[in-house]
Amino acid sequence: MTTTVATPVAAPPRTSAARRRRVKGSRNYLGGFFAWTWLAIIIIPIYYVVITTFKDQGAYFTQNPLALPNPPTLTAYQQVFEAGIIRYFFNSVIVTVGAVIPLVLFSFLASYAIVRGSSRLLRFSRTLFLLGLAIPLQATIIPIYLIITRIHMYDSLGALILPSIAFGIPLTVLILSNFIRDVPRELFESMRLDGCTDWQMAWRLAFPLTRPAIVTVGIYNGLNVWNGFLFPLILTQSPEKRVMPLALWAFQGEYQVNIPAVLAAVILSTLPILILYIVGRRQLLRGLTAGFGK
Repeated sequence: MTTTVATPVAAPPRTSAARRRRVKGSRNYLGGFFAWTWLAIIIIPIYYVVITTFKDQGAYFTQNPLALPNPPTLTAYQQVFEAGIIRYFFNSVIVTVGAVIPLVLFSFLASYAIVRGSSRLLRFSRTLFLLGLAIPLQATIIPIYLIITRIHMYDSLGALILPSIAFGIPLTVLILSNFIRDVPRELFESMRLDGCTDWQMAWRLAFPLTRPAIVTVGIYNGLNVWNGFLFPLILTQSPEKRVMPLALWAFQGEYQVNIPAVLAAVILSTLPILILYIVGRRQLLRGLTAGFGK
């Protein structure tokens, strides 16, 4: 007759889920305090700007700056629209769209040619684009002014579009060429075997795969062109050709003590960039964080 001896069952080891629950249980109060402090530092100025635009000039000087408007009024926005900000807004839209779209398209094609090309001239052109990053905008404003006046484009919106394209190309080419270089060569070779041309590979393969980078450089350059101040100040003169940054500067001089009207103009000038970020935020985050997971 045989007897069996029961062996004690070992306790199961702690799983990673239990370890994660234990880590979740510990709270970082110091980090939370600094996070809320930083949030307050960011939110309070935005709150101040927004509520001030709903106050009239008298209430701004008599009421608490952080108190809600009582009663709220749209007088500041009415004064801004009467000053002709709609014309300045459309001028900025024309300059921004007219500069960003050709800039991104030309930079994409140049980046594709640099990455996929094999000639020495293309590799040398990439060096020239990199040298463009070392040239400050302020150092070239006098030659740009002379060129614009010689070609009879002074005091026009085209005078703002062309320099904006030229100064946005170097960084855009650098970013897009790095993204196109990350596309596997096997995909290009397979499309080549299928009989696709370089033009088809650029638009059917490289363009969709680099869309996050294209959105990123588009928003970045759009923000720079929209907020540009030096080119409009030097290359335009008439009030009909003013863009938003120059209009805000002139509007502030016209209403030096009317702070609600000035802040209302600031709010209206930031709305297009905010809407653009909301629409393309996913592609923008993908473009900014690309490469960190490798």
